[in-house]
Amino acid sequence: MKLTGRTILITGGSAGIGLAFALKFLELGNEVIVTGRRQSALDDLKRNHPKLQTIQSDVADPAQIAALARRMKAEYPKLDVLMNNAGIMLHKNLKAPAADLDGLMTEMNVNVGGVIRTTSAFIDILAANEGTVINVSSALAFVPLPSAPVYCATKAAVHSYTQSLRFQLEGTGVEVIELMPPVVKTELSTDLANGDGFTLLTTDELVKQSFASLKKGALEVRPGQAKLLALMRRIAPDFINRQLWKASKRLLPVRAG
Repeated sequence: MKLTGRTILITGGSAGIGLAFALKFLELGNEVIVTGRRQSALDDLKRNHPKLQTIQSDVADPAQIAALARRMKAEYPKLDVLMNNAGIMLHKNLKAPAADLDGLMTEMNVNVGGVIRTTSAFIDILAANEGTVINVSSALAFVPLPSAPVYCATKAAVHSYTQSLRFQLEGTGVEVIELMPPVVKTELSTDLANGDGFTLLTTDELVKQSFASLKKGALEVRPGQAKLLALMRRIAPDFINRQLWKASKRLLPVRAG
């Protein structure tokens, strides 16, 4: 992947992995635009990093995605990188019926629907500019963390979708990359800790390893424990599945849902 001279849109870029990548891309001299759901968080981000461009937008809302695409195409016609990063993770107890059946689909709407809809809304400008799509899935696409069953299912879906997208875009000039982080020290992983069967990666180390892979032209970027989990999924799936179940049991909510 060409890492300089790009115009880059990162969804969910006001914190965590998205912000870490935004700041690194900015450091390399790219024009970077980030989105987030909360305007207050974006305002704080803009004050701290005035060179970043910010736009309020929610990837769970198709109307907001369409509006974002119209604005980006008008204001940033050179847009050539889309990083689908926005995501949420919820721990769920599946032992009884959930009180909020609609709420069960929240992660699907954000993590899967957001990726598919946003990619579709921007595919024309990315093709015109021979750009790059970076979809953020997870090492948990290979091996699920049972306390977060829907989250892991969404990341497996993003992994599969990204592979199909890559095939369909062959010959268009659009590069399709998948970033598959392990457990990273962000707001998403506050319930997880080193020694629970996880080795948490800092965002700094994630960026360092990921950009090294991107420079080499990797299409599947597997930093930290992601490589190990992919390997264990092949050679000892029962063992690694059981280990993650043991590590995550304490994270189950008391109530179903």
